[in-house]
Amino acid sequence: MNPDCPTVSWRRFLLRGLFTQGFCVAIALMLWSVAHDSLGWSLAYSLAIGNCSWLAIDGGMHAIALLLGRGEQRRDTGLAWPGVPGMLVAVIAGSAIGYSLGSTLVDAFSGHRSPSLWSGRVPGIISVLAAVSMTYFFFTRERLAAEKATAEAAQRSAVEHQLRLLESQLEPHMLFNTLANLRVLITLDPPRAQAMLDRLIAFLRATLGASRSGAHTLRAEFDRLADYLALMQVRMGNRLQVQLDLPPELAEQTIPALLLQPLVENAVVHGLEPRVEGGRLQVQARREPGRLVLTVRDTGVGIDAARVSASVATPPGHEGALASGFGTQQVRERLAMLHGARANLRLEPAPDEAGGTLATVVLPMEA
Repeated sequence: MNPDCPTVSWRRFLLRGLFTQGFCVAIALMLWSVAHDSLGWSLAYSLAIGNCSWLAIDGGMHAIALLLGRGEQRRDTGLAWPGVPGMLVAVIAGSAIGYSLGSTLVDAFSGHRSPSLWSGRVPGIISVLAAVSMTYFFFTRERLAAEKATAEAAQRSAVEHQLRLLESQLEPHMLFNTLANLRVLITLDPPRAQAMLDRLIAFLRATLGASRSGAHTLRAEFDRLADYLALMQVRMGNRLQVQLDLPPELAEQTIPALLLQPLVENAVVHGLEPRVEGGRLQVQARREPGRLVLTVRDTGVGIDAARVSASVATPPGHEGALASGFGTQQVRERLAMLHGARANLRLEPAPDEAGGTLATVVLPMEA
């Protein structure tokens, strides 16, 4: 939350007031237990002096800070910080003003005559010590809160930069893989290469914008996957069978943009293309209690064979399509940056006789 927000400043102001009431009640109980005076009047004097001192000290610190040109320090603590010398002046002057004003107000109702602050009597000494203690407590507490907020902001900034880096890596990897596929097809079947190029232009027009958006809906994610798989079907023909399952109630659920794209690419390039007869690719979204589960299932050569095929020598210019590990690493890092331990990616052999590989992404379910 932004510390410059007026709501935050008022919240801090009210919280200081709440702590001040606690200090005042504690001092009143202490004086009452020692002097055995009326508890009611002890509370009245303590609350009046304490609140007047608190407001006078806060006002004095702000005024001195503004006079010294340090009003901008309010962003750090919720208080205008005038430095240690200015704070001491504000505490001493605020304590004197608070004690005199508070005791005078209650004297007017009680008919008592309170001793002067300078008479050296116990109530005056306690007022000054309490003011110093409360000021130190507030300052230390809010400085610690400000340092924590600064550290959290720096961490958020680092995470955002890391996410931008990961997203910038996704575009060239995806484009390089597709161009490598197109290069192979040009020499084998020029008419299909022309059709694939037309699909590629439409695909890039939609996909490159999506990859810069940071997040989009599952509907948009599945639309981009459909574009990519239509492009791959130009090259693979009937060898690539596609099934995309997105329940309507999940269509507007937000996820990181192109999160599944590297997993689908891996399934096609490492799983289905090395298999002579090709196979089926199924992408599915489903809801489970408190989480969103996304699966990419192929009936290709299987995870162990795919790793072997990704490590063998490949023709020049086609290395990107068989680059090992980029897709899964990219997805895992994005999930870790965004959701920590609440999200994960699991790769495993498909659990039925059709064979192939199953990639499962688990995300915390947004309301």
